[in-house]
Amino acid sequence: MRILLLGEYSNFHSTLKTGLEKNGHNVLLSGRKDGFKGFKLDISLEPKLFEIYLFRKFKNLFYLLFKFDISCFEVFFNFLKHRNHFKNYDIVQLINEYPIKTTPYLDTLILKFVFKHNTKVILSACGDDVTYINYLLSFNLPHHVLTPLQKNPKLKPHFKHSLHYLKPAHKKLSAFVKKNVYQIIPGDYDYEMAYQQKDKVKPLIPFPVNIDKIKFKPLDVSGKIKIFHGINRINYYKKGNNHFCEALKQIQTKYKDRIEIAQVENIPYKDYKKLYNASHILLDQTHAYDQGYNALEAMAEGKVVFSGFSDRFKSHYNISKTIGIHTTPNVEDIVKNLSWLIENPKEILEIGKNARAYIEAHHDYKKVAQTYADTWNT
Repeated sequence: MRILLLGEYSNFHSTLKTGLEKNGHNVLLSGRKDGFKGFKLDISLEPKLFEIYLFRKFKNLFYLLFKFDISCFEVFFNFLKHRNHFKNYDIVQLINEYPIKTTPYLDTLILKFVFKHNTKVILSACGDDVTYINYLLSFNLPHHVLTPLQKNPKLKPHFKHSLHYLKPAHKKLSAFVKKNVYQIIPGDYDYEMAYQQKDKVKPLIPFPVNIDKIKFKPLDVSGKIKIFHGINRINYYKKGNNHFCEALKQIQTKYKDRIEIAQVENIPYKDYKKLYNASHILLDQTHAYDQGYNALEAMAEGKVVFSGFSDRFKSHYNISKTIGIHTTPNVEDIVKNLSWLIENPKEILEIGKNARAYIEAHHDYKKVAQTYADTWNT
C-alpha cells in the first residue's frame, strides 16, 4: 500500500514507518519535529524563517502582545508548497486530531485537503484531544494527568496545552475529524479507556518498538544503581515530575554512596537516549495507566521503568510477571519501591528480562505494523 503518516509524537510514527516498509509498503512521514525532540521526517513542515534571530524576536514579541504564534502561517505555507506530496494515498494516518498544531482553523484547511485527495484517513487516538481531556474531567478515576490541576487550580498555566481542547475551536475541529475519518485506533490503554464505545473505534493497537535496533542490554548491578529522570518542563506536573524529584531527594540522602542519579531537562531525543543508556532505572510518569513511548524503549533495553502498570493494563495483556513498577502520585510509594530495588539489585535483572519479553511479545514493530495494515483493510 501507499501510506502517509501525518504528524509525529515520541518516535511512534517513525517506528511504524520502519515496520510498514519492512513489510513491503511505501510510506511517507510528514509533520513537525515535536518540539525539542527533533525527529527526522521525509517532509518537514517545521517553520525555518522564524529560527532566524530577528524573525524569532519578532515572533516572540508578537506572541507576548497578542498570544498568537505567527510561525503557524509558515507551517501552513510549507504544507501548501508540498501539497502534491499529500495526495493519492491508500491510507493516511493522523497522529492526532490536531496533527500539525498550527491553529484549529488552519489544521482544518489542511485536513480538508487530505480528506478530499486520499482514499482512507485513519485517526490515531494518541496524545491530548477533546475526547481524552473530557473523559478525564468527567469520570472518577483514582488519578490522571489533570489531577494536579484539580487539586491546585494555581497550576493552570502548566496545563494550558491540555485545556485548549476544551475551547469551541478545538471541539469543532474534533467533530470535523471524527466525522470524516474511516477508523479511530487507540495507541495505549489510557486512550482506549477514553474512546471505549465511541463510533468508528477499533481495538487498541500497541505502539511499535524497533526491537531489531533497540537491543536488550544485560545490566551490571555489582556497582552503583543508576537512576535516570528526564524532565520536560512543559509537562512537569502532568507527568508527575514533582513526585519523582521529591522522591529522589530522599533517595539521595538515604543511599548516597550506593546510587547515581541523572536528571536532565528538555534535551533532544537522541541525546536523551544516550544519557539513559547507562541507567538501571528510568522514571517515566506517575499519573498514567499504561506506559509512554520512551518507557517502552527503555523496557526493550531491559531497564526497570516507573510508569503506568495498572491492574487494568495487566488484565488487558494477561500479564502475571512484574515488567515494571506501577507508579502513582505518591512520593512515599516511589521511595519505597526505589529502596526495594536498590537493596535487592537482582530484582532489577529479573524485571528487566520480563520487560524485554513483554516488548517482544506485544510491541514488535513488524508485528504491530502488520496489525495496523490488517485493521486498515477491514
